[in-house]
Amino acid sequence: MNQSMGNQHNLRKYGWTGIIIAVFIVLIATFFYFDRQNRISTIIQAWGAWGVVFAVLLMTAVCMTPIPSEGLVVMFMKIFGVYEGVFFAWVGSTFSSLVIFILVRFYGRTLMQKLISPERFNTVDHWVKGKGSFGLLVARLLPIPAFAVNYIAGAMPSMKFWTYLWTAALSMIPYYVGTALVFLGVAQSTWLWLALGFGALILFWGTGYFLNKRKAVV
Repeated sequence: MNQSMGNQHNLRKYGWTGIIIAVFIVLIATFFYFDRQNRISTIIQAWGAWGVVFAVLLMTAVCMTPIPSEGLVVMFMKIFGVYEGVFFAWVGSTFSSLVIFILVRFYGRTLMQKLISPERFNTVDHWVKGKGSFGLLVARLLPIPAFAVNYIAGAMPSMKFWTYLWTAALSMIPYYVGTALVFLGVAQSTWLWLALGFGALILFWGTGYFLNKRKAVV
């Protein structure tokens, strides 16, 4: 009986998550469709600093959820340019880590247990307890969503704020650089940027996969 109720709860939870992700993808696709002549981008650019603040806060909100942020990163690059767009996305991602840390410390493990599976918690816990700050950096490279690692690490009583923050900020840089290179390759039809971008992303994902396999063996 309890197991059946638990399965129904998980089904509803993942069902709503899937719906939210699908809606977000549709909104991103709609933006690119109607922004083919950069009309929407021009309007947002005209907002000046307020447009930047809106972009950072939007990225912050998205990175606190299971919603993939890749489409938002590409949208930022189209609106603000590659370098500024990636930087604003990185700032928003880092700021989301800070907000999650505060939320988890305020609400405790209750919030984390509602959002994160025991398997993911045990994986991150293994690396952090075994290797300290380096272990947390490694955990952030594993094939686990960044928001999940943030919730788990923030819930650990022994986690120091600075260690938590610098690993969050540093671990996202290779991924954003790879994404920016792919965007440049597509936008400029340059095979070199495209190859470098895909190479960086494959290296990023491959490192996470290798480390995850290594953890399973150990």
